[in-house]
Amino acid sequence: MTPVTEFILNRTSEPRLVAPAPSDDVLERAFACAARAPDHALLRPWRYLVIEGEGRVRLGELFAACCPEQASDQDLEKARRAPLRAPMVIVAIVSPKAHPKVPEVEQVMSAAAGVGFLELALQEAGFGVMWRTGPMAYNPAVRNALGVEAHEHIAGFIYTGTVAMAKPSVPRPPVAEFVRRWPEV
Repeated sequence: MTPVTEFILNRTSEPRLVAPAPSDDVLERAFACAARAPDHALLRPWRYLVIEGEGRVRLGELFAACCPEQASDQDLEKARRAPLRAPMVIVAIVSPKAHPKVPEVEQVMSAAAGVGFLELALQEAGFGVMWRTGPMAYNPAVRNALGVEAHEHIAGFIYTGTVAMAKPSVPRPPVAEFVRRWPEV
């Protein structure tokens, strides 16, 4: 087994993240890896926002302001604290381009593959990562405040930082449960 395959097989989502966050050099390399995602017609249908420091507090206030009117004080506080679960939040944005041969769904998949590569690169550099979505990723006011244009989508909030505590491995299904040959013999 190659080191790359072994690394992928050991990939995890890490919910408990603390400082330090990735440095600018690590981010530069991770984003370069993200840009290596399969990309039909080289449309580069993605972009990213990096939020850290006080920006995370502002993002939490935005999340709280975008909660439903009937949200409890506890729900509002949870929304405020959400971006503080890691020292850095990267907003992954799908930014499709009109193209006669590349449908939007292919561009969404390209952006998602890029996020996967970004996560792997950050983990290879020694950082933990958690890809989160939830209602705020689809909230029009959040999208507007973050500068997400009408034709764009938030693919997720990528929380990253140093792993605070190792968690148990998550069991994965056997390959035979989700792979078949066609036609069956």
